[in-house]
Amino acid sequence: MSLQANKPRYQPYSGPAAGWGALRSVTQFWLDSKQPFKNLRALLKTNQHGGFDCPGCAWGDSPEDGHIKFCENGAKAVNWEATKRRVDDAFFARYSVSQLREQSDYWLEYQGRLTEPMRYDRASDRYRPISWDDAFALIAQHLNALESPNQAEFYTSGRASNEAAYLYQLFVRAFGSNNFPDCSNMCHEASGVALGQSIGVGKGTVTFDDFEHSDAIFVLGQNPGTNHPRMLEPLREAVQRGAQVVCFNPLKERGLERFQHPQNALEMLSNGSEPLNTAFFRPALGGDMAAIRAIAKFLLQWHREALANGEAPVFDLAFIAEHTTGMDDYLALLDDTSWESLVEQSGLTLDELKHAALLYRRADRVIICWAMGITQHHHSVATIQEIVNLQLLRGNVGRPGAGLCPVRGHSNVQGDRTMGINERPPVTFLDALEKRFKFEVPRQHGHNVVEAINAMLDGQIKVFIGLGGNFAQATPDSPRSHQALSNCALTVQISTKLNRSHLTPGADALILPCLGRTDIDMQANGPQAVTVEDSFSMIHASYGQLQPLSKQMRSEPAIIAGIAKATLGNHPVNWDELIADYGRIRELIADTIPGFHDFNERVKHPGGFYLGNSAGARNWKTASGKANFKPNQLPDDLLPEQVRQTGQKPDLILQTLRSHDQYNTTVYGLNDRYRGVSGQRDVLFVNEADILRLGFKPGQKVDIETLWNDGIERKVTGFTLLAFDIPGGQAAAYYPEANPLVPLESYGTGSFTPTSKYVAIRLSPSTASARIV
Repeated sequence: MSLQANKPRYQPYSGPAAGWGALRSVTQFWLDSKQPFKNLRALLKTNQHGGFDCPGCAWGDSPEDGHIKFCENGAKAVNWEATKRRVDDAFFARYSVSQLREQSDYWLEYQGRLTEPMRYDRASDRYRPISWDDAFALIAQHLNALESPNQAEFYTSGRASNEAAYLYQLFVRAFGSNNFPDCSNMCHEASGVALGQSIGVGKGTVTFDDFEHSDAIFVLGQNPGTNHPRMLEPLREAVQRGAQVVCFNPLKERGLERFQHPQNALEMLSNGSEPLNTAFFRPALGGDMAAIRAIAKFLLQWHREALANGEAPVFDLAFIAEHTTGMDDYLALLDDTSWESLVEQSGLTLDELKHAALLYRRADRVIICWAMGITQHHHSVATIQEIVNLQLLRGNVGRPGAGLCPVRGHSNVQGDRTMGINERPPVTFLDALEKRFKFEVPRQHGHNVVEAINAMLDGQIKVFIGLGGNFAQATPDSPRSHQALSNCALTVQISTKLNRSHLTPGADALILPCLGRTDIDMQANGPQAVTVEDSFSMIHASYGQLQPLSKQMRSEPAIIAGIAKATLGNHPVNWDELIADYGRIRELIADTIPGFHDFNERVKHPGGFYLGNSAGARNWKTASGKANFKPNQLPDDLLPEQVRQTGQKPDLILQTLRSHDQYNTTVYGLNDRYRGVSGQRDVLFVNEADILRLGFKPGQKVDIETLWNDGIERKVTGFTLLAFDIPGGQAAAYYPEANPLVPLESYGTGSFTPTSKYVAIRLSPSTASARIV
């Protein structure tokens, strides 16, 4: 691994996922950390009892201990965080903010760990050191001068621990606001909304063990090989025992085709690999809802035929009668939906849809997994409810080997929501806080990410505090998001590494360096553990293993407590006492959040403890007291009205995605091994027939412009066209590079999630010189 980019090239990849390529990649990042022997010890403690929870994805851990539990991208995350390189006072003296803006996101994070608090000096355009006490006093001065607590936004990244998230929400609500824009607003918000309405809980219903008992696992809009590589192992094991893995994804992701297990010596030495899928369907972008409805419509047809012939019913009638409501309205909607509309909108043939329905029917126990390919559309809530409807028809919720599985991204994005990071919190949670802490809790709904950006653009917001993450790059409509941050009187970024958000300061700005998941967190009463919640509602303890690079770095809980004490004094708690021993924070969590009784004792158990899931136990916390069939109309047109109003036809429909050398906005390198891309990121994946149809050549550089009728130009330039195996009419590009193309006003109905998987675009020849690759 080196900061020097490889020569840009494109060469289709034919090997399996993981395997030798993963081992080479892990070795490169391990050596490049500049402290390989320390990091090797740390890696062996990743996701182990007494070790630390991987700072990467939220996939759950196998119950067995003692074997390696990190994947290639987890190793990248660990070595990327546990680097010896520093970004300190000397670094900021060398570079102005304007100079740093000229660097790539990759270069910025590659410079190393932030090691001391810094304050932006506008006169010199540089960050300069500031003491922690002065930084806290500055934040308190700005917050206490606000006319209303709702003039501040309090953003949270999904890598914050449960303890940090709980303290954060407690401080902010004691301050008087529910303004909690959160990274979940941009990923699985639709899952929480849809599941909450359908089954009464906004989380998945399955556990890790369910994958061992499933007959079929449907994977929708997800690329586990890059985004959740540890998921490939249970998928492989399912195939080996005869279960079916059924994939719905426009792109044939390599991790869902073939997998070579790096821990299987025989497989590695023989260069063998395991096929992972038994069926691969490639729907149109946004066509998943129609595809799922087609499966349900086939089931309804077969169910009626079975009853007419005196055969066993296809539906689980006993489950439906006891546990559900609304089925008749849903079946009427299936009858009213034409096969022609399902074929047209899904982008699949009737035979393909029938094949998918047969695979579903033949399986007694089905798990359906999904990720951003489902959640980042205008009709994502309706699509997820269609998935729930399908599962309810066969009783595939709340029994072993079956269920609903939204696969989360950030390692604790689900835990943050459990801890109360929610701009629209449940009344029961607010009541519990008010009872325990004896202050009047704000009840007014706060801002999500889209609402927060609009409020900052309108000048309503004076202070922005970011608990981790990279708000400037993670958000849509990048120039407007950057302007929103710049409009603030004060921006505060609590971060481990330098990123673009630090380079879009408000009138005043602070960088507060925090400990990462790999760092030892030493407080007054000794080293502290934090906890996280994975996608399966398991609560794990995490103990940092490495000495921090600087004594100036502080833990996220300690930084939050410092801000809170400077702003509120010892109200509603003694903040210093909580930081001395995080067990005291966990006691408060146990007092106010259901499922956390005996928190401090239960989390000591190897593997942690299961928080539970009401719908998984067939206890439906809905208004009806049952699981709700939700009949939603298919979209009349997948193209939004604002696109149709332009009077222009899109050249292509774009989805944004990650490369394999990337985790969210963190870019580890310029390669994307499984897609065959090296040394470049400004690329546009397009079917070769579409490239020729539009009058271009493979390798030519183009400018990309969004079709959206609001008078704002959204354009990126100099992207190289790569002929790729992608369905006609579609395109794909990496984010955050393509985020400027996503309109802030283009978001999911009921979720406010940006529609990053459905952007109508036009192409034009670039002014940059063409290069054939």
